[in-house]
Amino acid sequence: MRYTEVRIGIDPFSEENAEVVVAMTQEFPFESYVYDKPFLKAYIPTGKFNLQELERVVAEMDSFPFDVTISSLPAEHKNWNEEWEKNFSPIVVSGRCTVKAGFHKELPETEFNIVIDPKMAFGTGHHQTTHLMIDQMLGMDLRGKKVLDMGCGTGILAILAAIKGAAAPVVAVDIDPDATDSARENSIVNHVGDVIEVITGDSSVVPGIEFDVILANINRNIILDQLVVYSKGLRPAGTLLLSGFYTEDIAMIVKKAEQFDLSFVKSEELGNWAVLTFEKS
Repeated sequence: MRYTEVRIGIDPFSEENAEVVVAMTQEFPFESYVYDKPFLKAYIPTGKFNLQELERVVAEMDSFPFDVTISSLPAEHKNWNEEWEKNFSPIVVSGRCTVKAGFHKELPETEFNIVIDPKMAFGTGHHQTTHLMIDQMLGMDLRGKKVLDMGCGTGILAILAAIKGAAAPVVAVDIDPDATDSARENSIVNHVGDVIEVITGDSSVVPGIEFDVILANINRNIILDQLVVYSKGLRPAGTLLLSGFYTEDIAMIVKKAEQFDLSFVKSEELGNWAVLTFEKS
């Protein structure tokens, strides 16, 4: 298969700024991201590359505190799984939960240990928001709770919910079929394959039942668009946990959430990233 290398110039370049771009480009079927200052290099099957759509998303970043440029060229042949391994670091949250790949060795065991082996690059970036979501989940009693993970990616959050005793099925939804394949495989690797139901599609495929907890670690625009869906899907007093956006987006998200009977409870921050907790009125 032929690949295109998309070079996303970031000025000023930092890992944090690169992770913002990763989050904003999740709708594209990139199979690997590589940090190569001053570029974030993204690799995609040539037949799936849509320059106009990418330019549209880049235009939405005009208000961000950095400049973004894009260019592309045919990619040289590489083992993309090997490239992914070079760029994926384990995540240890609050000393209680470790998210690692199968090739990571000699890591200390924590209370919760999740093994993630994506086919390619799903979940390799945006570690701050994953950290924030996991940290909040560690403080929640999920035993017997009905949980929905929107934009599940590799399935990390759904897997943690299942390990913490959430009721079957924990529903995990992602629009990318490669991501949902990865989530299914990871749920089996972590011995919760019989607890998690993975569905490919957007918010329209969410089962018509009420959930106790909805998790959404996506990006600001998708969250704003789907708040009405989250509200309809939550039972009264249910919890909505949101991340995937900058701290300056908090006020905008809180204001819109309140239009859908979602009461703001608290926020936590890591760097310039935020996680918000809401309760259904």
